[in-house]
Amino acid sequence: MPNYRFKQVDVFTQRPFKGNPVAVILEASDFSTAEMQQIAAWTNLSETTFVLPPTDPDQADYRLRIFTPKQELPFAGHPTIGSAHAVIESGMLESGRVQSGQIRQECAAGVIPISVQLTPQGQRILAQAPPATVTPLDSDLLELFSEVIAAAVLPPLRVDVGPVWIVADLGQAEAVAQLQPDLALISQLSEIAQATGMTVFGRAQDGLSQMQVRSFAPLQGIAEDPVCGSGNISVAAYLIETGLVEAYGAEYLARQGMQVGRNGQIQIRIQQQQIEFGGYAVTCIDGTIQPR
Repeated sequence: MPNYRFKQVDVFTQRPFKGNPVAVILEASDFSTAEMQQIAAWTNLSETTFVLPPTDPDQADYRLRIFTPKQELPFAGHPTIGSAHAVIESGMLESGRVQSGQIRQECAAGVIPISVQLTPQGQRILAQAPPATVTPLDSDLLELFSEVIAAAVLPPLRVDVGPVWIVADLGQAEAVAQLQPDLALISQLSEIAQATGMTVFGRAQDGLSQMQVRSFAPLQGIAEDPVCGSGNISVAAYLIETGLVEAYGAEYLARQGMQVGRNGQIQIRIQQQQIEFGGYAVTCIDGTIQPR
């Protein structure tokens, strides 16, 4: 039975076990969709990815399929950063592509431009997010939302970046940290709104970050996502939609995961309607998987 290269990468951290893990299966062309879904259910991480040859080598350097334990996603944030880290570390890319600092990842949402930057802290990976679609909640959903969160600073918005998040501004980081939401109600709200879950944020005054974020996706089997890339992208889209970019800055650092024992840090850059996101990543498991 063949072995396939496998990495488990902790994303949005430089310290193992403080970020959000993603399982990455390298050179995964032999797997069927059903096998990919089965492996993703077995790893039981929020996402597992499979690296494949690009559809058009002139347009992308590799193709990525992304699975939760329950379904395939067109795009996800921390799997994008973690998979790019794994692909670079494994030597799958031509050295010229890596040295240029620009790589292209194909996924169901399209080709995602990724930049690789060397900083004094190490290799930082930033990716361009897909365009966001932002819509208000209808009155029935707003009423249900008010049962989940009694006091949001502004009305919540539904933000689609591949995964769909209901995003709410709680004002201050303390309100975000103290939130004890009803996960059953979030599941109900998510199902009706056809959303992945709910992401909340508030202004931080910790001397390190500008924002603290939490993401809840119980409908997907994830009570609280430790550090959520697509959730943070959705927050950035919310800032654009509500005119709050100036309040936080066009470039800011968000922290997430402290309530579940993590300390993820996500860099966000906003230029007009375009959002970049990313951070550091570290490999925690490096080996092979034998699925058959």
